[in-house]
Amino acid sequence: MNRFSLSLLGLLILCTQQALAGVSAQEAARLKTDLTPLGAEKAGNADGSIPAWTGGLSTPTPGDQPGGRRGDPFKDEKPLFSINSKNAAQYADKLSDGTKALLARYPDSYRVDIYPTHRTAAAPQWVYDNTLSNATRASLKGDIVENAFGGVPFPIPQNGAEVIWNHLLRWRAPSATFYATAYQLTADGKAVLASDTQSTQQTPYYFKNSNLEEFAKSGIYFTVRNRVSAPSIRAGEGIVGRQNLDASKDQAWVYLVGQRRVRKLPNTCCDTPSPTMAGVMSFDEIEVFTGRLDRFDWKLVGKQEMYIPYNANRLMQPTSDKAILGAHHINPDHARWELHRVWVVEATLRAGQRHQAARSRYYCDEDTWTCVLGDRWDANGQLWKTTWGYVSLIPELPGNFMSIFGFNDLLSGAAFMAGLFNEKPVHFKLLDQVPDSEFTPDALASDGIR
Repeated sequence: MNRFSLSLLGLLILCTQQALAGVSAQEAARLKTDLTPLGAEKAGNADGSIPAWTGGLSTPTPGDQPGGRRGDPFKDEKPLFSINSKNAAQYADKLSDGTKALLARYPDSYRVDIYPTHRTAAAPQWVYDNTLSNATRASLKGDIVENAFGGVPFPIPQNGAEVIWNHLLRWRAPSATFYATAYQLTADGKAVLASDTQSTQQTPYYFKNSNLEEFAKSGIYFTVRNRVSAPSIRAGEGIVGRQNLDASKDQAWVYLVGQRRVRKLPNTCCDTPSPTMAGVMSFDEIEVFTGRLDRFDWKLVGKQEMYIPYNANRLMQPTSDKAILGAHHINPDHARWELHRVWVVEATLRAGQRHQAARSRYYCDEDTWTCVLGDRWDANGQLWKTTWGYVSLIPELPGNFMSIFGFNDLLSGAAFMAGLFNEKPVHFKLLDQVPDSEFTPDALASDGIR
């Protein structure tokens, strides 16, 4: 009887380990048939308003200057229709709560222009190959990803946490730099420059010349180094960040000109204000959601068709920030929204944890795995903030990147937006691999000019 019990226990453990290791090889094979290589439904929708995926966009865009200003591959298209406060109810089932709240709060200025849907998501073949391998080997141990490298970790997700990890580990440039500004929009409609920054970013998770075993030694999947040149009170500031699959090992250092020294940040998590965003945006609001998962329980609600910001190169065409800055939100004249299928994930504050947002909901594009919209409710159950990000195109990568992102505080009326490239000669420049020593506190100290 004891031997039988032990055998049964061993079988259960084995089955559990196999379940945690990913989907079956048969299920993973769908990435070569009815699913795209990154895990989206390859077919379009029933009425054709969402087309089939045919490989994405990897051809050069007229007017696009790699290493310089970006062009718009759809610059001649006109909106199919617009959604405003008067007709929002007609489209309510395809709008997030935050979008509906913005339409209601700013009826005279906010609208959503809907353009034809283009499924532009693309990646190199080696990313597709790694995604296929990840499908059967990647797992979640608690809130930490294991046995994933170089591709979407969970292309056929089984739960909400896997979708969020797909967002955090989405395909993006292994090494890149850009210049951008960020603004705080006050409740009375004034735009205040928060930062003018050069950012160098690196994604070791996507180093083509590495492998799973080499990456697993550190688990550092993303590094960033920012240098601030304006406003004058912040000129000379800098920050270095290193994000780890095990979020308890995340590290960040900041150089403060008033102190003339580098300091390690004690908490780079969650609702802590981020120095990169002038203390206005919290760490886990950057790019809709960034950071650790262990503050919340994650529920996979399912997939649905939604109007979301997409193919946003249109936002980069004006040559002044002022053209993009509305009084309380992005100028809708330059924003492009499309109909896409998204994964919907809800986050509920985990027992024993603390966070200003008791509940959140995220909308993550099925093609790129980028969470482009997020809504947050406070402890009183009020819809508090809506976070958003606009995905733009890099044909030579090929792939996408989140350009402008930010939030609207639906209670106070304030807002924040970062990633404005409009007045910059360099929008998003791909780099050769940067030495890891550039993302260290010593490198940050060498930048000190004040």
